[in-house]
Amino acid sequence: MPAQTTGHFTYADWQERTVGPDEALPKLAHASVTNSFTGGIEAARTTCEYTIVYATEKTGTFTGMERLTGSLDGRAGTFVVEERGSFEPDGTVRCAFEVVPGTGTGELTGLRGTGTFTAVHGAPSVPYTFEYVLD
Repeated sequence: MPAQTTGHFTYADWQERTVGPDEALPKLAHASVTNSFTGGIEAARTTCEYTIVYATEKTGTFTGMERLTGSLDGRAGTFVVEERGSFEPDGTVRCAFEVVPGTGTGELTGLRGTGTFTAVHGAPSVPYTFEYVLD
């Protein structure tokens, strides 16, 4: 039976740049992001890379990979999640993520799982939920 854990993360750094010759829409961008997780996932200063498509100035979609090193419910190790999401005109970001198979290390070897988060524009931290199993 899968375990479920929750917590929050905060953006520690966000560096974004346009990819392509101009600012015309639809626009491609790349963001390098650092997050800090607390709760069931404890990971300070993750490494995250996003590819972003702006359909309008305030809406779009993104995909990304994030490497988390720390602990999951007290088990130490590293794992990577693939993220897919969208953002809305009011700044709300919705995202689903899944552990990349084979990326769990240490006590997280064999980790499988999925999670979600919804970020509200201006909120100081973002709540997440994560359901997982360890083989």
